Order: sequence, then C-alpha cells, then structure tokens
Amino acid sequence: MGVGLGGFIDGILLHQLLQWHHMLSSTAEHPVGTVAGLQANTLADGFFHVATWICVVVAMLLIVRGWQRRELAPPWRVQVGMLLAGWGAFNLVEGLVDHVILGIHHVRDDLGGPLGWDLAFLAFGALLIAVGLWLARSSGRAEASGAEPSGGAPRPT
Repeated sequence: MGVGLGGFIDGILLHQLLQWHHMLSSTAEHPVGTVAGLQANTLADGFFHVATWICVVVAMLLIVRGWQRRELAPPWRVQVGMLLAGWGAFNLVEGLVDHVILGIHHVRDDLGGPLGWDLAFLAFGALLIAVGLWLARSSGRAEASGAEPSGGAPRPT
C-alpha cells in the first residue's frame, strides 16, 4: 500500500500540482516545452499512475483476503509504520532508477542543478523507511509490555 500511495504522492504533487517534472522530462526526445513533448510526458505520467493504482488495488485485495480468513489487522503503529516504509521504498527505488541510473527525470527538472534535489529525495525515502520500521517495531515492544500500541488501555490477560 505504501509503495502505491507514495507513487500517488509523487505523481500528484510533483508531476501535476507543482509541475517540477514529468516521467520523461529530462530526455531530449520529449521536452516539456513542446506540445508533442508534453503529450508524451502526460502519457508516461498516466502509465505511472496506472502502475501505482495497481499497487494500491493489490494491497487492498490482500487486506480483504486477510479479513475473509478472519485474520486480525495488525496494530495501527505497524500499519502506519509499514505504510511509511513502503513510501520510502518507492522513493529509493524510483529515485535511484529514474533519477540516477536512467536519468529520465529529476525531482526539479526546472532548475540547473538537480543533484541536490535528487539526493534530498533519496534521503527522505531513507528517513521514511527508518521511521516506518521504528514505528512497526516499537509496536511489538508496546504489546510485550502489556500496553495498547495505539495509546489506549492495556489489553486484558
């Protein structure tokens, strides 16, 4: 779920609202300053959104499947933690592949020196993973001590 939602945040915020970059905006074949280039970038952004939507749908199907098997949902700290970790994993993979390896776009294609923005994007992804894993693991410690992970009353024993 975190991978898909992280992709939506990237696509909606950075591609559409802020318009800092598009999927192919650093390629010479698809400059965003031309109608044809903008059309190609919009199409690529659409495929990107389809991929992130598929990630969310698969996650939802897995959640429903678990409910049908009468599995209990994990505590909120685990859910939020893994959501953040998935978002961070999206940032690291997408940032390394698209920004560094392929160079098809950068976080800020509208600036002359995009490296700092790309590194900050990767660092933010690593931070999301660290905070997410910490949240998920701290939930287990809270349960072991008998406290409700969400801050509620202790669980009956």
